[in-house]
Amino acid sequence: MTRLVFLLEESSMQEVLEIILPKILPAGVEFLCIPHEGKQDLARSIPRKLRAWRSPEVRFVVIHDQDSVDCVVLKQQLLKLCEEGGRPETLVRIVCHELESWFLGDLGAVETAYQLSGLAKRQQGRKFRQPDELNNAAQELKRLVRRYQKLEGARRIAPHMNLGDANRSRSFHIFLAGLRRLCQN
Repeated sequence: MTRLVFLLEESSMQEVLEIILPKILPAGVEFLCIPHEGKQDLARSIPRKLRAWRSPEVRFVVIHDQDSVDCVVLKQQLLKLCEEGGRPETLVRIVCHELESWFLGDLGAVETAYQLSGLAKRQQGRKFRQPDELNNAAQELKRLVRRYQKLEGARRIAPHMNLGDANRSRSFHIFLAGLRRLCQN
């Protein structure tokens, strides 16, 4: 049996993962999500937590928002922290630019979650065709859904997210592909 430990920047990602992971992980793969109090807390925690878990059945996944940082540089920094923790094989995934980009990649899920009519049709518009390119995804989502709140929104939207090709967020697909590969090894 394999156990995946997800080291996360914040609790809203935990809410999403706890809803979608049971739908995509193979039988026999357990998971644990450990949210942190932001980027600095996560960075300080990575080497320490990776060193503490020595079991070979445990595999790690670090998920971090890109925000306005160069994603290549950010990933290299996170991989270096994983090496310091003695687990260079850790899967590191960068959410471009933030979790709300994944939601904007599936406006059908947002429409269903908030019972809004016609929102899914906007997916083909120029702005939402490539949501990872939006530097302000949280603000864009707030414009579409005035009552959107990060934690509560994650709980509402995640159950309706399309886990196949319909989601327009490239970083979401890269996350899913990496997770599937990790589970096969």
